[in-house]
Amino acid sequence: MGVRTSAVLEHLDEDVRRFVLARRFAAVAAALLGVPRVRLYHDQSLCKGPGFGRTPWHQDQDYWPLDTDRTVTMWMPMVPVPQEAGGMRFASGSHRLGSLCGSGISRDGDRSLSEEIERRGLPVTSYGTLEPGDATFHTGWTVHSAGRNHTDELRTVMTVIYFADGARVTEPTPQQELDRQAWLGGREPGALADHELNPVLCGSVR
Repeated sequence: MGVRTSAVLEHLDEDVRRFVLARRFAAVAAALLGVPRVRLYHDQSLCKGPGFGRTPWHQDQDYWPLDTDRTVTMWMPMVPVPQEAGGMRFASGSHRLGSLCGSGISRDGDRSLSEEIERRGLPVTSYGTLEPGDATFHTGWTVHSAGRNHTDELRTVMTVIYFADGARVTEPTPQQELDRQAWLGGREPGALADHELNPVLCGSVR
C-alpha cells in the first residue's frame, strides 16, 4: 500500500509545523536556487508500503501553476531508506531541459521520459541508503522516479516544496487547478503567490 498525504500538514501538528517551516531547510533551498528568499509551496508525506510499486518517471513542475522554475523539493526519509525500499533516482542534467513530457505521473509519461533519458544519454543517479535526516533536493524540472519497495518495512518520507519569493500564479492547466486551489489559496492568475499558506522562509544554514 502506498500513501500520499497533502493536507497542509504543518497546520495539523506543532512538531510537523516546526519541521516544515525550519529556517535551515529553507536556507539550503534558497542557496540551491540562487535566490535570497523562498516561500513554502506545500509539504507532503510519502509512505510506500512493502511491495508497493515503482513511481514512474515524472517532472514535478508540470503540476505547479507558477511563473518561475526556481522551485525545489526536499525529500527527507524518516526511517532508513535503502535503495531497495523505494529510493529515488534522478536523470542528471534533466533540470536544464525544461518540460520534456507535460503529462504528469502516468504510464505514458513514464514511457516518454524513459525514451528521452535514453535518447539524450542522461546519466541516472541514485545515492544508496539514506538515513533519517539525510535529504536530497531536486528542482521542478528534474526527471525523477522511485523504485518498488522490496522490503518488509514502510518507507516513510517527508517532502517540503519551495519556490522563489516574487513568483506569480499562472493560468492553470486542468492538472494544475487543484494545486492552485489547495496550495496557493485560490490566487488568481497573474497575482503574486503570497497567500498565508505560502509564507516567506529564509535563514542561515549554520
